[in-house]
Formats: sequence, structure tokens, C-alpha cells
Amino acid sequence: MEKRPAVFLDRDGVINPLIYHRDHGIVDSPFTLRQFTVLPGVPQAIRLLNQLDFAVVIVSNQPGVAKGHFGPELLDDFDDQLERALEPQGAYVDAIFYCLHHPDAVISSLRANCPCRKPGPGMLLKAAERMCLSLADSFMVGDGLTDIEAGHRADCRTIFIGRWKAEFSRFIQPPDLVPDFVAANLLDAAYLIETAARKKAVAGSPPDPEFFSFQPVNQ
Repeated sequence: MEKRPAVFLDRDGVINPLIYHRDHGIVDSPFTLRQFTVLPGVPQAIRLLNQLDFAVVIVSNQPGVAKGHFGPELLDDFDDQLERALEPQGAYVDAIFYCLHHPDAVISSLRANCPCRKPGPGMLLKAAERMCLSLADSFMVGDGLTDIEAGHRADCRTIFIGRWKAEFSRFIQPPDLVPDFVAANLLDAAYLIETAARKKAVAGSPPDPEFFSFQPVNQ
């Protein structure tokens, strides 16, 4: 069976906004269904990736369950709400992988630093095995350096969401955590991937950086 390329997406900060939790004093993922909204341009971005025949796979650390902030059933509600937001655009997600573990979990059964927890590549590797995906032809898109490290460890190309965060990270992180490309948001990342895919289809080889709307940050 021919392997399919994928676009792996972090969830919080890429698909939906991060939320400031006043009681906990942190900026984190939503704790309630009311807090879960889809960022502008996300349905259009995912529809474009669907049209390009990339498998769209969400890979997200969700330690809120392990920390007792919400139950696992809320993740199903989030998934349903995302599906409803995508449906009017004819967009869809092929698969969702969550890591619920955390080394400081209050729920003992989830107290672990497992290989699926980003920056580990476990969720990407599991998706590739189950879905027959070509990691070398895939992209990892995220707004955190843990996403970039997980993508690199899985041999994917990486796209960092948020220009200023990427620029700042260049000065405090080792070179192997520098993303391959930077985009302002998921829709811009999807356009970048579209350019890469069309150039590769025409030339039969990976595109040069000059064909991307956003240049690699390490050049």
C-alpha cells in the first residue's frame, strides 16, 4: 500500500485559542466546552489540506485530564464541536491522538512521562503505523517548541505558528529545535504546504525555499 503524507496539527493555539484560567493562573487549553472556539481560517485551512490529499491528524498533549481539571468525556465534546465548525466548509480531520499523561498527574493511572507526550514523537509514530503515513513527506504544525522537537524526531518537516515566538526561540534553544518554516497562522501554513506540494508534483522533487511564502527561520 502506498504511504500517504500527513499534516500533524497541535490543537491548542493552532486550532483553538489558548485560555487564561484565572483560578489556576495559567494560559492553557480550555477547561469547559464554552471556552472552546475555532480560530479564524482554521476550517478553510483544513479543507485545503483535505483537497491536497494530506491526512489531517491532530496530535495533542492534554494533561488537563491527568491534573483533574476535566474528565476525558470533555475531549469528546471538544471533538464534536470542532467537527461541527468544520462541516460547513466541507472540511474534516482524519484522526485525533491525545496524550493524557503527565509526570505530575493527580490521577495515579495517568502519572507518567510517556513516549507519546510531546516532545516525544510517539503520537506521530503511532499515527504513521496505523494509517500508513509517510513521515518524510509529512509536516508537523504547532505553536510550541515541543511540537517542533516531536516533528523533527519523527523525521517530519516542521512549521511553527507565530513569527515572534519563533524569532525569540532562536536565541534560547539549540539549533535542532529551530523550525523549518514559520507561518502566522494555520491558514498561512496550509498555503505554504500547498506551494510545496504543487512544486513537488511539477518538478518531482522537494521545492527550494524561494517558492515558499514564508522563508525558513534558520536561513
